[in-house]
Amino acid sequence: MKLKGVSLFSSAGIGETYLSNIGINIVVANEIVQKRVDLYRHLYPETTMVAGDISKKDIFNTVLKESGEDIDLLIATPPCQGVSIAGKNRNTKAMLSDERNFLIYKVIDFIKIKQPKYILIENVPMFLKLQLPYKQQLHLVEEIIDKEFSKQYNIEIQILDAADFETPQHRNRAIIKMYKKGLHWKWPNKKKHITVKETIGHLPSLESEESSNIDWHFARKHTKNHINWLKNTPTGKSAFQNKIHFPKKDNGDRIKGYLSCYRRINWDRPSPSITMRNDAISSQRNVHPGRKMSSGYYSDARVLTPLEIMLLSSLPKNWSIPKDTKEILIRQCIGECVPPKLTESLLKNIGKE
Repeated sequence: MKLKGVSLFSSAGIGETYLSNIGINIVVANEIVQKRVDLYRHLYPETTMVAGDISKKDIFNTVLKESGEDIDLLIATPPCQGVSIAGKNRNTKAMLSDERNFLIYKVIDFIKIKQPKYILIENVPMFLKLQLPYKQQLHLVEEIIDKEFSKQYNIEIQILDAADFETPQHRNRAIIKMYKKGLHWKWPNKKKHITVKETIGHLPSLESEESSNIDWHFARKHTKNHINWLKNTPTGKSAFQNKIHFPKKDNGDRIKGYLSCYRRINWDRPSPSITMRNDAISSQRNVHPGRKMSSGYYSDARVLTPLEIMLLSSLPKNWSIPKDTKEILIRQCIGECVPPKLTESLLKNIGKE
């Protein structure tokens, strides 16, 4: 079954990596950030990319026009920074002050006009707690969607962990699945977890600033202090747990922080969520697991390489991106992406009871 789809808030299209394999053709996409637009166009040259702010009338109308008639599928990932648990906006007042949270209304407008058969809306779990003004009252997003579309669509909502769907990374996502009455779309079955070791354990060890002959497998530069703290940190532990070589200021005072920081990930389970700051050794669980050496130190005192985060996000080994793509762009796009194996697992069940 071939399906004609539209992708809104597409970023670089990482979540769409495997869709052509399951018969889905994204004909139109929209993204506001030019660097992501350029990468999307490289990855999907056959798709019409409408660059710009979809809240602007001309951009929205262009997306509608380029979509043509009879859209089978809409994929929408409205920006989540306004509601992210890792951000500052955790209360209703703050959420209402962030204009990014109102972009869900453009998704609703698109659905009303184009009436696609199937709709996949994805976001962070906190998205389901977002309250927005609707008919002079505040309502949860799912309540608004239900009031607008429950007569036409079956609406199903779950929070899924990407690790359950062929992704070697724990990443919880809120999934809103809508499909027209009379059609079918079952939830995917969970799969056995894939570990960090199974995914990146074969790659050569690297220390700070070292590189390899493998595309995108090179190490970032870290300070001497960072390297010292982490080479004394065992697999799965935080440098804050070290008795001697813990993070400290120049005057020797201990730096305050959470055990999720300066932390090595584990080999024998999926990785933690890869965040936007996966370039920072001090950020959340970004450090390579390492291996204990004969010296007593632990190898790979560094953050994960671009290739390692690609593989841990379920991207293919031969993911084709321009060699001159900026490292930080790759890291940012992956840090905010929908893991493509999760998207594939959801969408390949379209039409199935």
